[in-house]
Amino acid sequence: MDLSLKDDQQMLRDTFARFLDEHSSMERVRKARAAGGFDRVLWEGLAELGTFAMRVSEEAGGLGLGALDAALVCEEAGRTLISGPVAEAIVSARLIGKLGGELEQVTSGAKVVALAHHDLAARPVQWIAGGGAADRVVARKGDQVVLVSLSDADRKAEQTLADNGLAEIDLGGAPQAVLGSGQSAADLFAAALEEWQLLMAAQLNGVARQAVRLAAEYACERKAFGVPIGTYQALSHPLAEFISAVEGGNLLVWKILHEIAAGDAVGHKIPLALWFNADLASRAGIQCLRTFGGYGLTTEYDVHLYNLAAKALPLTLGDPQRLLAKAGRRLYAGERTVLPDVGAVPFDFDLGEEAKALAAEVEAFFEETLTPELRAHAHHSWDGHHPEVHRKLAQAGLLFPELPPEKGGRGASPYASHAAGKVWAKYGWSAHAKGTTSMVAAIIDRFGSDELREKALKPIRAGEAICSLGYSEPGSGSDVFAAQTKATPDGNGWRIDGTKMFTSGANIADWVLMLTRTNADVAKHKGLTMFLVPTSAEGFDVQPVYTFQDERTNITFYDGVRIPDSYRLGDVDQGVRAMSVALEMEQGGGFDEEAMEMIRAAEELCREIEADSVKLIDDPLAQIRLARCWANAWVSEALGLRSLWSSREGKNLPAAGPMAKMWTSDRYLYDSSDLLDLTAPLSLSKREGAAEAVNLAYRFAHATTIWAGTSEIHRSMIAERALGLPRSRG
Repeated sequence: MDLSLKDDQQMLRDTFARFLDEHSSMERVRKARAAGGFDRVLWEGLAELGTFAMRVSEEAGGLGLGALDAALVCEEAGRTLISGPVAEAIVSARLIGKLGGELEQVTSGAKVVALAHHDLAARPVQWIAGGGAADRVVARKGDQVVLVSLSDADRKAEQTLADNGLAEIDLGGAPQAVLGSGQSAADLFAAALEEWQLLMAAQLNGVARQAVRLAAEYACERKAFGVPIGTYQALSHPLAEFISAVEGGNLLVWKILHEIAAGDAVGHKIPLALWFNADLASRAGIQCLRTFGGYGLTTEYDVHLYNLAAKALPLTLGDPQRLLAKAGRRLYAGERTVLPDVGAVPFDFDLGEEAKALAAEVEAFFEETLTPELRAHAHHSWDGHHPEVHRKLAQAGLLFPELPPEKGGRGASPYASHAAGKVWAKYGWSAHAKGTTSMVAAIIDRFGSDELREKALKPIRAGEAICSLGYSEPGSGSDVFAAQTKATPDGNGWRIDGTKMFTSGANIADWVLMLTRTNADVAKHKGLTMFLVPTSAEGFDVQPVYTFQDERTNITFYDGVRIPDSYRLGDVDQGVRAMSVALEMEQGGGFDEEAMEMIRAAEELCREIEADSVKLIDDPLAQIRLARCWANAWVSEALGLRSLWSSREGKNLPAAGPMAKMWTSDRYLYDSSDLLDLTAPLSLSKREGAAEAVNLAYRFAHATTIWAGTSEIHRSMIAERALGLPRSRG
């Protein structure tokens, strides 16, 4: 996997960033807005950089660059609120070149070319982005592609929401030259519109990113009640959510381009990329303006320009909700799609051959091992753990494949381990014991004594022991630093007294990784020590706590539990170091796989349920809601891959793990609620099959926003690490 820009792409982006920082400054943008929304000097400078020739083939006199290059330019165009129809001009110039039209005046910037989205035969009068300055408009008229020539008399410039040059033009009454006709020409035009959607998605992503940056900078500077306003979660948490969505929306565009280049049939994803980024930019623009309070309403501050641009840019096409309807038709009604030729896209979203091989081996293991009785035993919770299967996985080197062979694994890459984990999910085989035990094993390996390695780590790696986590307490919840369970010196060892809550799996575990208070006279995070406590110890007791996810967790009691000092992990009062290792391992995952399984179950129910005499799957409103859930799931997938890649390759992507965990779990909960509504009342049933799956997804999704720290904790982490905001408080 490789999600990095290559040197050529990074150089291109940097070149345009420097140019636009100088020539599309906010001062220039304001002047252009006041003069009709177009900056001709900027336009000519863009032409000199090759902007309008970049997607034109070399045979037609262009630069022959790929759609990814154009998307990077459009991201920068959004960031700087460029004054002119850049995305439209890029795809229009390519289309003219494909059809053999005259390009010199377009690529030189002498003539401004724009794009009409609708068939002139049905809609001769249209709103055109950049129409107030456009000299040419590429349009479709029936099965013809025409080039409409405009004069000053044809253009009707007027004030609009963002004053960005939008104009309503009677294209039908202006001179037209036929560039091409027939199905092939119509398909080229359709492909151009698809590419425009991706470029506009990239541009809107750039708008949203810069709006969030402006709000974050202001939240660090402006003070209220003696502290920066970014200290308050009511301001920092929404910004954390939006920057996470910005990263996901950006990667979604890149991934779709990669899939098109690979020949995948992903036409249904294109309108979802535009919808997602349009919705993101609109909501982020609102929130970011509100971060400025009353100052955001004034024209003195730039944030209002981003608010208006975020709203106005996609509306030339019409209501963005129609993009969801289009995606729904493509997903469920077989609507035809013509994909653009995007050129080379030098990303690699594939997990690799090693990952495919390991996944195939794990699948073969489950096929051979899981008898009908074992398949019936499978459960999504700790109750799905089966000791014999656990041991067999260890013997096959498949339990902890990421470990080196001398430690019982395969030396598998994180990509291969990730692929293997998806197979566990496919078979519905609980990975709770595996995941938690793997994390504890890593801590023992790093901080444990020789005795602990022999007594605990060795059987763990052999698949003969599993572990539970003892962090939370009845009175502290996610604030692990508030732990009050005491560990006091006792001869050559320690005595542990206290209570732990949510020690899932402790009823079947051999060990509990325990966070204890060893010093009450220092800062609370400095007086903690980590131990490994055997559940067989005298004074240990466990009682069940049942959740509405059909799971059992536990409350565990420690009444004078005595353990040797050799069971300590790390230095006394320095337990935060060991715990941080565990939390980093917990906070990098996402829930895209669970979300996708939920959507598939909902689709199955929609094929069964009738509404107004048609199957629900054929209802446009149902298609819209399913399509929206797929958009969120694909963004979740992108964030999960980004987190995995960042961790594996050591990339400096601040808060990539918390972003994946927070955003994907929150979207999973939101969408599970919506799909429960969509498929009601059947979804209320716990009937085996799809109904049970949708029903359980709603209940299960709540837990995903709480495990490994609540979404609120992760928002604080994202705000601090990714946006530079101060440590937050409620």
